[in-house]
Amino acid sequence: MLNVTDATFAEEVLGSDLPVLVDFWAEWCPPCHRLSPVLDELAAEYEGRARIVKIDSDTNPETVRAYGVMSMPTLSMFRGGELVSQVVGARPRAQLRAQIDGALTT
Repeated sequence: MLNVTDATFAEEVLGSDLPVLVDFWAEWCPPCHRLSPVLDELAAEYEGRARIVKIDSDTNPETVRAYGVMSMPTLSMFRGGELVSQVVGARPRAQLRAQIDGALTT
């Protein structure tokens, strides 16, 4: 899974031809660490159809502020450079799939 930064967010997420699920996470966040292997599996499952990237919220404050992220983890779905959905907190695999599938079908 690709790690993005304030400097690469526009290119890697907003400029992506594929829908992108962004995991706003932090090192100190236990739910973020539990969610990470699930996101790795989903990244492999959706390869070529959608991307999943991570951004460390503590070291990338500009992007965190720009999207109003206040809790970790926050999972934001982007399509065509636009934010199309956002959920706060760790979610089950089925809910994450639904969030990604929603961006693929609309």
